[in-house]
Amino acid sequence: MEFEIVTDSSSNLIEDMIDEFGLHILPLTFMVDGEDTVYQSYLKGEHTDLAQFYTMMRDGKVITTSLPNLAESEALMRGLLEQGRDILYLGFSSGLSGTYEATELLMRDLAKDFPERKLYAVDTLAASGGEGLLVWHAVQRARAGAGIDEVRDWVEDNKLNLAHWFTVDDLMFLFRGGRVSKTSAWAGTMLNIKPVMHVDDEGHLVPLEKVRGRKKSLNALVDHMEKSAIAPIGEQMVFITHGDCLEEAEYVAEQVKSRFGVKEVVINYVDPVIGAHSGPGTMALFFLADKR
Repeated sequence: MEFEIVTDSSSNLIEDMIDEFGLHILPLTFMVDGEDTVYQSYLKGEHTDLAQFYTMMRDGKVITTSLPNLAESEALMRGLLEQGRDILYLGFSSGLSGTYEATELLMRDLAKDFPERKLYAVDTLAASGGEGLLVWHAVQRARAGAGIDEVRDWVEDNKLNLAHWFTVDDLMFLFRGGRVSKTSAWAGTMLNIKPVMHVDDEGHLVPLEKVRGRKKSLNALVDHMEKSAIAPIGEQMVFITHGDCLEEAEYVAEQVKSRFGVKEVVINYVDPVIGAHSGPGTMALFFLADKR
């Protein structure tokens, strides 16, 4: 590629893709039970054990999250600029985190030191595999010869066609994250009600419907894909992310393949910073659609 793509750990891309595409990752951070140690949600070569992370959550550990280390973000980008590289930053939804705003301000300052370079920031209004799938599409266009301006414009023009459909297994984690009321969380738990949510055009996580039972909630994600996915569905790249429930993720993947003829499905964990708010048992499906 003629330029560098930078994104956040919240894009939930698998390591093989990060290596193959030569991507640069800004790791968001988290702490456990108020300890002084700050963990990075993704740092190449130093992964947090994600199965262990979700086990900690099931055991009642309290996770608090924060933005990437801005000094480290600046060092990464400054190093690329000093090598004469332009930068396209595809950032975590501003509707869910302050990461994009903080990084975009940092890039404005860097632009003053490197006026000859192009530094573009795009608020993807996306999260998890939705953000990651936009990065994947950006890379495909860059590899086909598109320049940084063309790739940036494609992401801006198409980001609201990146559908995110989520469900969770335990509403209490959404309550702790301020997404639902305590009453709704308790009632939903007692009645085995599972929310089906999406990320809207402002980049917010919004509950849209409720179904009874886990299996129905997983099937609902695939039903929404049937209603809105851009044809030909079978030729799409589809991402699935999960909160330590791989067998269920594989079930969703099989439904996508058998119902729509999709050949390429990538499964990965939901990272700790997003998972801290959605909890173990989170399931999310991402694809291109006629609208979110």
